[in-house]
Amino acid sequence: MLRLAGCVAGIYTCFLTWGYYQEKVSTTPYGQDAVKFRFFIFLNVIQALFASAIAYLYLKVQGKPLSMPSKPLVAKYIQLSFLSVIASPFSYAALKHIDYPTLVLAKSCKLVPVMFMNILLYRRKFPGYKYVCVALVTIGVSGFMLLAPVDGHKSKKGVVNSSLYGLFLVVINLTLDGIINSTQDQIFHTFKVSGQQMMCFMNLFMSGYMTVWLLNPYNSELASALAFCQTHPAIIKDIVMFSICGALGQCFIFYTLEKYGSLSLVTVTVTRKLFTILLSVVAYGHHLNVEQWLMVAVVFSGIGLEAYVKRAEKLQKMSAAGSKKDGIIASHTEFTEKVSNTTTGITQRTTIVAPKQH
Repeated sequence: MLRLAGCVAGIYTCFLTWGYYQEKVSTTPYGQDAVKFRFFIFLNVIQALFASAIAYLYLKVQGKPLSMPSKPLVAKYIQLSFLSVIASPFSYAALKHIDYPTLVLAKSCKLVPVMFMNILLYRRKFPGYKYVCVALVTIGVSGFMLLAPVDGHKSKKGVVNSSLYGLFLVVINLTLDGIINSTQDQIFHTFKVSGQQMMCFMNLFMSGYMTVWLLNPYNSELASALAFCQTHPAIIKDIVMFSICGALGQCFIFYTLEKYGSLSLVTVTVTRKLFTILLSVVAYGHHLNVEQWLMVAVVFSGIGLEAYVKRAEKLQKMSAAGSKKDGIIASHTEFTEKVSNTTTGITQRTTIVAPKQH
């Protein structure tokens, strides 16, 4: 339980900082000419290379081998890397047709496609409480976002910008995420691979895909991004911090994925959005209405239910193991007593009787 809490703390810390630098890099005007950085494939390549390098260093420090994966595993990595590369653009493209709150609201339901893809693709079965937890967390986070107070202008703007096409793009993004997370679960169940090994190879393949795109002679993004960094050197520090925080966050993510599965991981990453808002409420005194506090309670009830059931299952297993051990000891004692009694009886029956003298 403490190990999972450490993973949660690591994910929150790294990705809250990562989000800060992501927003800074993508929205801050740099230099006297106030130009914004718009080269996100280049940015993702840098982060993927950092993540692969940090995963490799982690394995070296831990003394774990980074052996070449088998052909079936390489095929899985290639598939996952390709899906990861193409999933993100659908999310960015959706923002052209829907507003950001609508995107966050839709992405908050990520638990549903992850569970659905696990069932559809790999015929995995989950205990009943898992479905209840997923439903509670999804309803709570979605309701919290949906019930947020907005002024009339924002509401009108959201209605104008929202479109079925934008939501369709989000559905594609969520479907790809569901395939990725469920396939990662399947890899951990099938192959003897650690989270950091998967992280290293996946990011290596992802950087390869995106580098091929950047080196495309019909694409000028690489040259434009390098020119931007040369003329606006202040962005280099922000890109490096963005990449380091993202890479460290991935270490926690892949460890959580390996040890606790994709549903637990997605629960952490989805609720992170909620905790970010709650932190903002505490720090800056923002107002939450009664309905939103109710949704907070719904989310925590889902998280609490999963923690309670898992703890109960663990205690039950420990109790069963203890009972089994006691049973073995009791059986051994009973067997020893029977052997002892049998030996005593034989000894008594075979006592030599002296012959009578005539």
